[in-house]
Amino acid sequence: MSKQKIGIIFGMENTFPAAFVAKVNSLSSGVQAEFVKIGGVRMADPSGYRVIVDRISHDIPFYRAYLKNAALSGTIVINNPFWWSADDKFFNYALAEKLNVAVPPTVILPHKHHPVGTTEQSMRNLIYPMNWDEIFQYVGFPAFLKPFNGGGWRDVFHVHTPEDFFNAYDQTRDLCMTLQRAVKFQEYFRCYVVGQEKVHIMQYDPRRPFHERYVKHGPKLDPRLLERVERDALTLCRALGYDLNTVEFAVENGIPYAIDFMNPAPDADVNSVGRENFDWIVTAVAELAVKKALSDESPAQEFRWASMLRGAAPAKSSASKTRTKSKAKPRAQVAVRP
Repeated sequence: MSKQKIGIIFGMENTFPAAFVAKVNSLSSGVQAEFVKIGGVRMADPSGYRVIVDRISHDIPFYRAYLKNAALSGTIVINNPFWWSADDKFFNYALAEKLNVAVPPTVILPHKHHPVGTTEQSMRNLIYPMNWDEIFQYVGFPAFLKPFNGGGWRDVFHVHTPEDFFNAYDQTRDLCMTLQRAVKFQEYFRCYVVGQEKVHIMQYDPRRPFHERYVKHGPKLDPRLLERVERDALTLCRALGYDLNTVEFAVENGIPYAIDFMNPAPDADVNSVGRENFDWIVTAVAELAVKKALSDESPAQEFRWASMLRGAAPAKSSASKTRTKSKAKPRAQVAVRP
């Protein structure tokens, strides 16, 4: 298998894939990037790529199977398709709790309707009636009812009372949902994390129309808050093993609560994130892919669940290294004044 090829697999997005390929090919590294083309896939066949950047397999099972097969023969996939297949947001919240990263109280709930192919006999381990009062007391209101494994604000409900909750819960079909206390945030951040080393902190406001959510000319921010946001973002991505992710924090009374950090194919469209953020993520992912293409990294060594579930915080954040070592990596970049 050539060590000089990087591929990218993607769906409807238009701006990031071409910019990524162009950036890799402009780096004069001896590594070339291109769009992956896939037909019928033979079992255990090498993919021909040293690295593949995955932007779409979460929606296309055929692509996920292709990437697992590619990894089996030595291709480095960003992000690891085995762990991504097993991960879910509720597990992430539980892991964050273990890592002392602040998260709002969250519970997972049974399906409102029986999943396809099951009946009430399949649910004989489930308490009935549910202990709703205990759940509401633990979580509190207002809260968000949202899928345990979803994205794009699909099937998300903002509920303020038990009556709101039950009206929303009745609409969730056979989805598995979480109920999470809402954070009354004063600041909100969306952070790109690349290579478990680089963090790019963006001010964000989910209350605005989609195309206005990345805040321009925001207020001056407390450096100590930004340092904690960076540290917590790195802690989560290192524990989960994601090389590309976005981590979202809602800040209430100075405490950044991690509320969404399972975004291994994050939005990177120039029309939504803006030119400065777009240029940063294109460059960071291109440099990471080239670094991995030229490395001796072996994906087969990562096929052990224990290494994917390290569950331990890193010794130091890049911010700490910056203060203690003259040759340390640069601190997180904060996109607050484009």
